[in-house]
Amino acid sequence: MAWAPEARTAPGRDTGGTSLEVLRALESGPRGLTEAEAEDRLARHGENVFPGRRPVSWPRRFARSLRDPFTAVLIGLGLVSAVMASWGTACVIAVLVVVSCVLRATGEHRADRSAASLRELVATTATVRRRATESAPPATRELPVEQLVPGDLVLLGPGDLVPADLRLLRATGLTVHEAALTGESAPADKAAPAATTATAPGHLCLQGSSVVSGTGSGVVVATGRDTVLSGALPADADSRDTGTGPGGPGKGKRLLRPFDRSVNGIAWTLIRFMLLTAPLVLLADALVRGRGLATLPFAVAVAVGLTPEMLPVIVTSALARGAALLARDGEVIVRRLPALHDLGAVDVLCVDKTGTLTEDRPVPALAEDPDGHADQDVLRWAAVNALWTLHLAELPVPDALDEAVLEADAADVLAHGDDPRFAVYEGVDALPCGPGRRLSTAVVHRPGDPRFALAGTHTLVVKGAPEDVLDRCALDPAERARLTRRADDLAAEGLRVLAVARAERPARDRPYTEADERDLTFTGFVGLSDAPAPTAAEALAGLARNGVTVKVLTGDHPGTAARICRELGLDPGTPVTGDRIDSLDDAELARLAAGTTVFARCAPAHKARVVGALRGAGHTTGFLGDGVNDLAALHAADVGVCPRDGVDVAREAADVVLASKDLTSLDRAIVAGRGATANISAYLRITLSSNFGNVIAMLVAGLMLPFLPMLPAQVLVQNLFFDAAQLALAFDRQDDRAHTRPAVLRPRALLRFVTGFGLLNAAADLATFAVLALAVRSLGAEAGQDAFHAGWFTENLLTQAMVMALLRSGRLRAPTPVRVAVAGLAVVGLLLPLSPFGAMLSMSPLPTLYYGLLALVLALYGGVLWVARSRRFSLP
Repeated sequence: MAWAPEARTAPGRDTGGTSLEVLRALESGPRGLTEAEAEDRLARHGENVFPGRRPVSWPRRFARSLRDPFTAVLIGLGLVSAVMASWGTACVIAVLVVVSCVLRATGEHRADRSAASLRELVATTATVRRRATESAPPATRELPVEQLVPGDLVLLGPGDLVPADLRLLRATGLTVHEAALTGESAPADKAAPAATTATAPGHLCLQGSSVVSGTGSGVVVATGRDTVLSGALPADADSRDTGTGPGGPGKGKRLLRPFDRSVNGIAWTLIRFMLLTAPLVLLADALVRGRGLATLPFAVAVAVGLTPEMLPVIVTSALARGAALLARDGEVIVRRLPALHDLGAVDVLCVDKTGTLTEDRPVPALAEDPDGHADQDVLRWAAVNALWTLHLAELPVPDALDEAVLEADAADVLAHGDDPRFAVYEGVDALPCGPGRRLSTAVVHRPGDPRFALAGTHTLVVKGAPEDVLDRCALDPAERARLTRRADDLAAEGLRVLAVARAERPARDRPYTEADERDLTFTGFVGLSDAPAPTAAEALAGLARNGVTVKVLTGDHPGTAARICRELGLDPGTPVTGDRIDSLDDAELARLAAGTTVFARCAPAHKARVVGALRGAGHTTGFLGDGVNDLAALHAADVGVCPRDGVDVAREAADVVLASKDLTSLDRAIVAGRGATANISAYLRITLSSNFGNVIAMLVAGLMLPFLPMLPAQVLVQNLFFDAAQLALAFDRQDDRAHTRPAVLRPRALLRFVTGFGLLNAAADLATFAVLALAVRSLGAEAGQDAFHAGWFTENLLTQAMVMALLRSGRLRAPTPVRVAVAGLAVVGLLLPLSPFGAMLSMSPLPTLYYGLLALVLALYGGVLWVARSRRFSLP
């Protein structure tokens, strides 16, 4: 069951009544509005744009960035540092917060501008009839769609986008593609009601649809926010609901997106550690050393040291770099930077069939005679009908099925040579399809036929819906029933079926009528299927390799959807229809959705329920859709994706915009998201395990030493260099294995990793303490303390450089930025204590013995680190 958009009307309008009544209600007429009237209405109703097109300002995006949990943690630590008069720490934290928010706001603002530029590519004009003055004759001209107002008369032709909601006044062979509104891939017939008739089938043309064939004119009944298209825009596109509640989308329990869940979990883990660490440092020093509040600055420095200060910058840099690389090729615009992480976490991708897996055009799949044998002559007779109906009925363009038949016949002629039996036919008359008429007839003759004369022979070639054609054939009931079953079987296989029949009639000069369509000889069936998108099979295979399960949600017939899936190498299983979805509760739907590939005859609410059920079951779900009927599902998914040529409201509701409906570009975006997430995860693993190890060592050293193991300023400088070096991780490269499974930041796995490798790092620090005790024992108290600080400072930066080199996510050779950062960190660790700046930080040069013993400690630590990494413990 597809959504029927004509069943609803936008606020403040009424399309009921006859055409004259509608024109009078709109204070318009068949000659159109005057320019003065149009300007007055434009001032009253506003431009013909929907509300979601208003861009978010850069300052507002900056303010939104401050709500990030990690940023909030840093702001809290900055305030504590300021209260403790640790102005250096407070200033550094403030700079990091500002840089992170600027990067994020700028990246998203740039993405919005890119999306706006794509929008301009599909912006269009409308052909409008207006008058310069009341007495002037009406003139037809092109007008930007933004300037349309209620009461305008709009002319429609093949290929036009419907610019507003129209009530048809005239229509000739008009068919409109409404897949964006209803999900139906077949064009819908449109007809204008008679002057004294209030309604007619298909009397509305809604904004977001496009004209396939025919011509028409209509009066604008709604623009801007009053259109059906704008009325379908979700009130809050930034939130994501399960959509599985009894009231449909937005009525279920709200779920956070994967990025939000991850950062919230990690942030609260860090907050608990910080809240525990600082009091432990104070308590230990007070009980054992009696230093009490004198160690408060050091305790704050330890808490800061545990915090990954650069995380907001690293996260934003990694995501912004991935988004920029995708946008550089013009394929993918990431409108919300965290959506790139969420793309990398996607393990289920729900897509519509029409235009995504298919090219939204039919192609002949079979031609068979009455006995079910393949027979290309059936296709050629269908082409004869399509060709002469098009010419003689003066249709502006063929409908999609006729166009497919003609293209296939032309290809057959090129492949096998012209067939003189068909080439010599010329048209005599035609009876085209129309409202309520589902067949067409072409009357042809052969000029070279010696029988051709007024008393000669004409051939009627009839093509159309099987039941209508078979009713006009001279068949006994059993044969008619057999052929009807065959047509039904072909339709169940996902084909659009046309029946072809012929009849010989005595030539005559008067017009032919529908009464002549009788006693026909059945010729055969032509079956058409949707043409697969050229890259769809490749993209589906790539998504499967990368651990993404694809599910098809469509308004089409189950057989049609199953057939295209089989052609693309995707096992359709047993399709589930919307009626079945209605009969299930949320838990049952979640279980069914897990094992179902194709959902057919889906209304918008069905799509949203399926997406919500998958998401509620723990899957990270993406949805690719382009129409109003997809809005609920876009809103319910973790990541909403829309192609550039989707309707405006769908693009505005989406997190990611594709340049086209090419699934390969989406596959590349998923890979880019996983690479960015891997780099973020590497930063977290490296910095948290190193910092956690240092905190443990500080706690132990605080109990053992009569002085602070490291001064607050030294802690801050060490963290500053380490964090600056880790900016290079945003530019790391991943090998192919990192892309074969969904990537998500998992707090529990990260905690296990940090605990294990943090203890290894703490063991290296404690071994360094023993080495320092041996190396500086001959120095005095003050000199020994400065040397201890210098020695631990050097060891910390060297072990952190080693951790960066060994625990990065990429298995390929490290890129230049990472290698430069690791080398720079090691150089700073070795040379800074020997420089004048080292003396300013209360550090002094160390004996040569220390460096030899330190090399031994580092070699052992590196070996253990390598063994643990080789066992894949480094991949949580």
